[in-house]
Amino acid sequence: MALDGITIHSLVDEFNRVLLNGKINKISQPEREELLITVNTKEGNKRLLISANASLPFMYITDTNKTAPATAPGFCMLLRKHIGAGRIIEISQMGLERAVRFTIQHLNEMGDITLKYLYVEIMGKHSNIIFCSEDNMILDAIKHIPSSVSSVREVLPGRDYFIPTQEGKVDPTTIKRDYFYDKVLKRSESIYKAIMSSFVGISPTIANEISFRAGYDSDVSCASLMDSDKEKLFLAFENLMADIKDNKYSYNIVYDKGDTEPVEYGPIPLTMYSDKSVREYESMSSVLVEFFAKRNSYTNIRQKSADLRKIIANHIERTSKKLDLQLKQLKDTEKKEKYKLYGEMLHTYGYEAKPQDKSITVINYYDGKELTIPLDPDLSASENAKKYFDKYSKLKRTAEALDTYLIASKEELELLESIQASLSIAETEDDLSDIRRELSDHGFIKKHVMGGKKEKVKKSKPLHFVDDNGFDIYVGKNNYQNDELTFKFATGNDWWFHTKKIHGSHVIVKSEGKELPDSTFEHAAELAAYYSSGRDSAKVEIDYLQKKNVKKPASAVAGFVVYYTNYSMMASPTLEHVKLVQ
Repeated sequence: MALDGITIHSLVDEFNRVLLNGKINKISQPEREELLITVNTKEGNKRLLISANASLPFMYITDTNKTAPATAPGFCMLLRKHIGAGRIIEISQMGLERAVRFTIQHLNEMGDITLKYLYVEIMGKHSNIIFCSEDNMILDAIKHIPSSVSSVREVLPGRDYFIPTQEGKVDPTTIKRDYFYDKVLKRSESIYKAIMSSFVGISPTIANEISFRAGYDSDVSCASLMDSDKEKLFLAFENLMADIKDNKYSYNIVYDKGDTEPVEYGPIPLTMYSDKSVREYESMSSVLVEFFAKRNSYTNIRQKSADLRKIIANHIERTSKKLDLQLKQLKDTEKKEKYKLYGEMLHTYGYEAKPQDKSITVINYYDGKELTIPLDPDLSASENAKKYFDKYSKLKRTAEALDTYLIASKEELELLESIQASLSIAETEDDLSDIRRELSDHGFIKKHVMGGKKEKVKKSKPLHFVDDNGFDIYVGKNNYQNDELTFKFATGNDWWFHTKKIHGSHVIVKSEGKELPDSTFEHAAELAAYYSSGRDSAKVEIDYLQKKNVKKPASAVAGFVVYYTNYSMMASPTLEHVKLVQ
């Protein structure tokens, strides 16, 4: 969900509670299009972080400080000069637009009280931070927009500040039933498109949520609605707008299958995500800090693992092709027994062959049936027999070699696919380091060398969860962690879980000599399903048994185990019943 007008409205409410009447005591510009303003309030210093970055614009209150460049940019210096010791006396939203005005009172060079305006526009690629005088003349902006870039509005020093109007859109908090019926629901569009194109400040998420609360599919055409349908939609819309006007918010993040991957966020309950995990927060700022941190972490890991994913995919493709070729060659060696039979029959019946014969038909003394043997007319019967025995011997040697090669290729493919599964659940740079180390140890990539010495790799740690019953559950995120968990950390009576016939993590439940309740078995199985290549499936089959019955074959690679007696159950991939221990 983008920072729409409703999210901005909730932020303005928060800013007024936290920052209003606060004194600005520090301004820095950590990034080219980012401001960090420290405000001294009754509750201490608060940091307001604002970004006009086209790909990720935002603003929120944060506890985190950011390092400023040694030399402040011109825009930052101008703000320090004019409002460096100013007081924020008003924070307002421009209608329900994605624009906020900070009114700042300060003393000018003559010692007189004067006002300045700092406008923050969170509008996607058009986002900007604009500093204006008391008469709304632009003094400077973090991004200059000349007429050659925008024919609608120039953002340059000396120009008057204004927000371009969105034609046909109105403030949704001001409209009545008749307008909703006559202007919105008479559009020849789907419900959510009609709502979005009629009002400022409403994102697709909010439009879909209104439709869901009314009990309708948001893709349904407005033309198909009955009067009773329209009334339900208006009531859902009106109730939501009433909450917004009264600043009644419920700050939350929606997670996909647990608290690991954020899907959506909002200042209102997103009831349409009833099938996902929802976590509530104390403020909109805390939501944005958490959401962007986790989203950035997820995105960064995806970007940093791109080279590994490509390396693994290339090796899997190469090994798969090699395996297919070896299987084809092995199938070709199935002819060897036929060539051996031809040679034996020619040794017995070769005297019957006449010079220049192209074949000979004999009685196969193994089954009593006739057998026709092709002959090279330029060779004698004994020479043809030798030729067939040579073919048999060659194919036999090939088959014996292929048996060894096939085992190696299958093991290599199995290893690569397990590493690929580990990469899909990697969450930190340390996890990626472990995967690089494993790829390097098996010769898939070169070892890194620094100053003639091997690069020291920081090992990541297994995940530690506590379930609803208070039992400690540990999850390995790669083959090395799996090996250590199972054979060094777990004791004989601990319980071991793993997905059946698909790649996944080793999951250990510490029994501490206690009998596990049935629900803990289910919680551990859900973890095993979640941290596996079956994460996107509705149900995954899980094997489980006590650790003492899990064995590691001699010379097996890390993470490879065998077991012969186990229980099984079906489990949904979810983190709903466990809590991560940091």
